[in-house]
Parts: sequence; C-alpha cells; structure tokens
Amino acid sequence: MPKDSSPGKPTTRRYSPEEKAAAVRMVKTLRAELGTEHGTVQRVASQLGYGTESVRLWVRQADIDEGHQPGTTTSDAERLKALEQENRELRRANEILKRAASFFGAELDRQHKK
Repeated sequence: MPKDSSPGKPTTRRYSPEEKAAAVRMVKTLRAELGTEHGTVQRVASQLGYGTESVRLWVRQADIDEGHQPGTTTSDAERLKALEQENRELRRANEILKRAASFFGAELDRQHKK
C-alpha cells in the first residue's frame, strides 16, 4: 500500500481492472455459496485489503454492466465521455473559426474603404 505523506488523510490507490474483476468474482462466488448478500462485500474487501466502498461500487457497476440492475453501463459512460470531449473540441474549433471570419471580414472592410 502507498505510504501516506499526511497522517490522518486516506490515500488513493488505483486498482487494476484484473484486481477489480477478481474482487467482484469473489463477492459473487461468496454470495452464491452463502445464499445471501449480507456482509459479503465487507468480507471480501477485508480479505484483500481493499476499501469496502470501492468493492461495493465495483460489484454494483458489474451488476449494471451485466444487465441485472438499471444504470449507465461502463461502455455507455466511456462513449458519453468521448462524445463530450469531441463536443468541447468542436465548440473550440467553431469559436476559432468565428473569430477568424470576424477578423478577415473586418480586414476586407478596411481594404474596401481605402
């Protein structure tokens, strides 16, 4: 686990997709074996040394991705993020084109008035 530079403040750890998938599989396996959801996330998180809320979110997202729960799937979220980025870039390009058109239009007016 990463060293904490400021005591009392939690650190942020990045988990690999493989680590997340393994934790989700463990939770689902444990739920199937026990026949209950109660306490499974906390138990797996403790065994792996992961944050309980992190594991809970991964399991919830996996349920959404598999169609067991309503919500935005991971692929839809990635697509939306890419479209939002493209939209920002197009807005910037349009703004540059508007400024250029205004500049050259004003330049043509000055040349025409001479």
